Parts: sequence; structure tokens; C-alpha cells
Amino acid sequence: MNEVVSFIKKLKIPKDEKVIVACSGGPDSMFLLNLLYNMGLSCVVAHINHKVRQESDEEYSFLKDYCENKKIIFEGKNLDGYVGGNFENYARNFRYSFFKEIVKKYDAKYLFTAHHGDDLVETILMRLTRGSSLKGYAGFSSLSNRDGYTIVRPLIYLDKTTIENYNKDNDIPYRLDYTNDLDDYTRNRFRHNILPFLKDEDNLVHLRFLKFSQELKMNVDYIDTLVSKKIEEMYIDNILNLGAFLKEDEYIKRKIINKILEMLYPDNLYLVNSNHIDEILKIINSKQPNIAINLPNNMHVVKEYLKLYFDVEKVDVAPYKYELEDEVKVPNGIIKRVLNTEDKSNFTLRLNSKDIDLPIIVRNRRDGDKMQVKNMKGHKKVNDIFIDLKIEQRIRDEFPIVTDVNDKILWLPGLKKSNFDIPIDAEYDIILRYEKGEELNEQKN
Repeated sequence: MNEVVSFIKKLKIPKDEKVIVACSGGPDSMFLLNLLYNMGLSCVVAHINHKVRQESDEEYSFLKDYCENKKIIFEGKNLDGYVGGNFENYARNFRYSFFKEIVKKYDAKYLFTAHHGDDLVETILMRLTRGSSLKGYAGFSSLSNRDGYTIVRPLIYLDKTTIENYNKDNDIPYRLDYTNDLDDYTRNRFRHNILPFLKDEDNLVHLRFLKFSQELKMNVDYIDTLVSKKIEEMYIDNILNLGAFLKEDEYIKRKIINKILEMLYPDNLYLVNSNHIDEILKIINSKQPNIAINLPNNMHVVKEYLKLYFDVEKVDVAPYKYELEDEVKVPNGIIKRVLNTEDKSNFTLRLNSKDIDLPIIVRNRRDGDKMQVKNMKGHKKVNDIFIDLKIEQRIRDEFPIVTDVNDKILWLPGLKKSNFDIPIDAEYDIILRYEKGEELNEQKN
């Protein structure tokens, strides 16, 4: 008991600052409420009437009357809006939505819940049995942040027996939920069958599990810090740099993907699991340079060479076709006529108007496009050129292609020239220059 009181005092909560207490009216939450009240904290009770048992209404009235007698602020709400599906998950989300509302109403920093040491043992055992992450195996901690406030679980140091004995000795009233005696729920089966065996071996087993939880959490926090730094370096604007990612250890790779999914699914992480991580790693390790998968909630993961895009929806690119006079703006740049330049790279094209049919056209890619690449025999498909140069799929459909009026491809700006390109020391009367978006930005600075 002293450890619980000491833990609460270390929070240094001012006496006039409201604290929210999640209270069902059962023995654990009534113990917590009584403890906080006697410590002089300004409590606001938050209670949800789940309306699933006949006794629910009576428990609501009991708790409301108790608070009125103690001059404790009472905030109650009936659970509504449930239309089917996983009731436990719906009820949990409903509760925490209500708690957030009350926290905001009273400008509170802390929400106290009555999870105790035996609850921690049960949670860890259940997660070990069904499978979880390293973080999940640690159960829950005494402090955790959520939606701008801190959840406090001070009873984590106590077992159920200690709480029950204190209630009895101090005449603390409470109501019992008979469903806790039924083995219809997984937690109840662990509580009734596994926990008594462990307590027979060591009546302080909850403290052993607490130590295990704290040790595991320290490891998780260290790994999370490491992974967060990695993500800052290689995950920018929902794009994962696979060149850097593939150098990491396999375990760190999984943690990076898991952390990204946590960021993308902040309110419904339950929708994704280890199978989705496996699928993402599968496309990363695939030899296919361009491949995609779909995740829940219309989330898309697209691999394009050494980039992995998250939350990317395929956008159909509208065809475009412009006649080039002085200049044409194209996606991510400009193609324009210039009077002179010493540049000989693929960003500059020199033409003799006698060799081509004017006007010059700038358009995007079409199926079946072929060009005669400079210094090569025969024609090559434009799409094959893109593949050879590892041009990402999303860029190919909007990439500018320069042709003459009869659709002879003259140039893939910045990539390849055709045999129509004239050497700098020969005769030409047209010079075209492609300036990419980054170059334009540099010139403006």
C-alpha cells in the first residue's frame, strides 16, 4: 500500500487540479477512488453504463449517489451506438472516447484506472498464449500517454487479495459483476485456473511479473528509440528508402515496418498484424522492381526499385500534347528553346530542321512507343528504356517525350537522345534544353 501512495505522491498533482478516475463501481475501482479521495485529490468520476446486465442501472445509481454523498463530481454515460460486431472492442473504444471527452472538459492531465498486479499477470499470460509483439508481451505499464493525457495505473503493485482485504477492513462499498465468475471469457479462465496455481507457488508472483514487464519495457524503449532514429533517416514523406533499409538487421527491419504501420494506423492498429508485415517484407525482397499490395482501409504499399511508398493510390495520368514554340512546362520541369549552350548531356538536344518535320511536339508516353537511340542500331521500346534506367512506374506515364509532327521520337529529356541529335561541332539550328524542377528551384534561390 505504501508503494502505491508513494507512487501517486511522486506525480506531484496539485490539490486543486482535477484528476479523472475511471470507475465501474466494482471493488478495484472503488478502492482506487477511496484512496485518491482520502489523499485529498480533486476527483472526477467517469462511469460508463454498458447496459448489458440488469444490474447496470443499479450500479450507475449506486456510484452516482456515492459521489454525491462524498461531494465528488460524477460524469456518467450510457453506452449507445452498438450495431453488431466485436462488442468488447466497441465498448473499449467507446469508453476511451468518453474519457477523452471528460479529460478535455476538466482540462485534466491524468486518467486513473484500477488495473492491478493480477490484471498484469493475466494480460501477459494471455498475450504469451495467443502471440503478440515484444511490447505486447510486456503487458501494460504504470504510466502511459494517450491523446494528450497520462493514464495512471497505481494499483499495479497490489494483488486482488490485498484490495479485497482493504475494502473489507475499511467498509468500502462496491458492486460485483457476476460475469466475472463465468468462464465464458478468456481472461476469466486464466484468472480462475492459472493464476491460483501461480500464487500457490509464490504469493508475490504479481511482483515477479511486474519486474519482468519493466525489464522488457526498458528493452522495448531502447529498441524503439533506435528504430525511431532509423525511420527519421530513411522514411520521409511516406517513402521508405530501401537502399538504407536493406542494410539493417532482419529484426530491425520488422520493427521499422511495424513502427511505420503504427504511424499510419494511429486509431485502428488492430486492423494490421504480423501477416501484413510479412507481406510488405515479401515485396521488398522480391526481385520484381515494381510491385504493390493493398492493406486495410484502402492503404496501398508500392515498391518501385529502391523506394517503398505507403498510402499511395494509383492516379490515372491524363494524356497531354503540346506544340513547342518557345517553351513548354511539363511535369517536374520545363523544355525550352535556347540560343546557345556548351552542354552535351542528355539534358540538351541539337536538331537540324531539315532532318525533321516541324512543329516539335511534347507529349507523354503511349503504348508501343519506340525510338532509335543515338549510336544504336534499330529501334527500342520506350518502356524498355525506362526499365533499363530504373525509372519508377509512377513517373513513366507522365514523362515528357519530344517528337516531330509525324510522331518520330526525337528525345527522352534527361535520359536518351535519338539519332536526330546533332553533334555540337556540326550544323544545327534548333537547341532544346530540359530543366528539371530541382534545377529551377536552385536557380530561384
